[in-house]
Amino acid sequence: MFNISQFFPSLNHKLLVLILEKVGFDPRVSTFFANYLVKKRLSYMWNTFSSPMFDINIGVGQGSALSPILSSLYLSPFLYILEKCLKNLKIPISILSFVDGGLIIAQNKSFNVSNSQLFCSYNVLSKLLDSFGLVIEYSKTETFHFSRSQELFNLPPLDLSPLRGPILRPKDSWKYLGFIFNCKLAFYKHINHYASKAISTVKYIKLLGNLSQEISPLQKHLLYRCCILPIALYGYQLWFFNKAPISYHMKILNKMQRRVAIWILDAFKTSPSEDIEAIAGIIPIRFHLRKLTRILQIRPFKLPINHILRNLMDDLLPSSISPNPHSISSLTNHQKTATKGHLIDSCTKSYGIFPSFSPLNQEFSPGSHIIDIFPNCFSFNLATKKIKKK
Repeated sequence: MFNISQFFPSLNHKLLVLILEKVGFDPRVSTFFANYLVKKRLSYMWNTFSSPMFDINIGVGQGSALSPILSSLYLSPFLYILEKCLKNLKIPISILSFVDGGLIIAQNKSFNVSNSQLFCSYNVLSKLLDSFGLVIEYSKTETFHFSRSQELFNLPPLDLSPLRGPILRPKDSWKYLGFIFNCKLAFYKHINHYASKAISTVKYIKLLGNLSQEISPLQKHLLYRCCILPIALYGYQLWFFNKAPISYHMKILNKMQRRVAIWILDAFKTSPSEDIEAIAGIIPIRFHLRKLTRILQIRPFKLPINHILRNLMDDLLPSSISPNPHSISSLTNHQKTATKGHLIDSCTKSYGIFPSFSPLNQEFSPGSHIIDIFPNCFSFNLATKKIKKK
């Protein structure tokens, strides 16, 4: 994993305008950005103090609406050249870009071979970024290995000192976007972290009550559903799917939900878990996860037809869209059975259910709903709580 140092303030204006011209935008667009970016001047003001004018030849405003678009256009030729260089050098590397950072992915049965591939690709990447006026932030560069081996293994470090970089020692766990990965993709630390966080939230929610009036069980139940359960189940799609070993995960989550049920009812600690969960109106955690998974299986079909997920899942695509060589339809039945993951489950269980579903259909637009077309067929009885007279 690498990060580009000061990415948004380091974009070269002249190179960006040249890229806009080469991409094929209307000359008026490139002229507008040339006038907007090139030869800009800046002055800092603080109360009555005003600094002299400075020339700004690089950078786009990170908070502006145009910065994500301009930065993506700025990186598009870089990624194209990088992919072409790695292909010519026959280095089997995949690159995932996240605007101001990215991932270099190497797949091999040997850790030493993977490290050599990462070293070569990192060398090409750093030199190419330098030609674009960008620099890698070495302090945020990390390496991590995944392995299917059931045995213990020693992970070799990745020495980037010949490239003026650090010596990267693989970590036991890797936290990215709130997801905690380990070498076996077991997600034990992920579950422990978010279950402990949910229990801590319960302890702090207890402070909402006061001496005169405590929180009612109904309010506690609502707080659990809205504030605590989403924390405990964050990223459940990573580990809850068909044929996944989830006994440890269920054990930790059941302990968490038992403590919540005891808190809701103020019950004894020795109370049976199933009974207090039923009285508190809490669905068992396994069934709740199944319900969420079924709802989630519909979401890919609400995406546009040219979305990457639809491109991976759909068998019948329009002729204007080129088929993806990594689509699920290209797998054999044996490969589909052996492959584990939420996307495979969604494709298998939802196949044929929504063959003609269109998220942009006219029926989904405002004014075309059933209640809009036949308003006289609906009636609403609004119940108001009567105030008891003293």
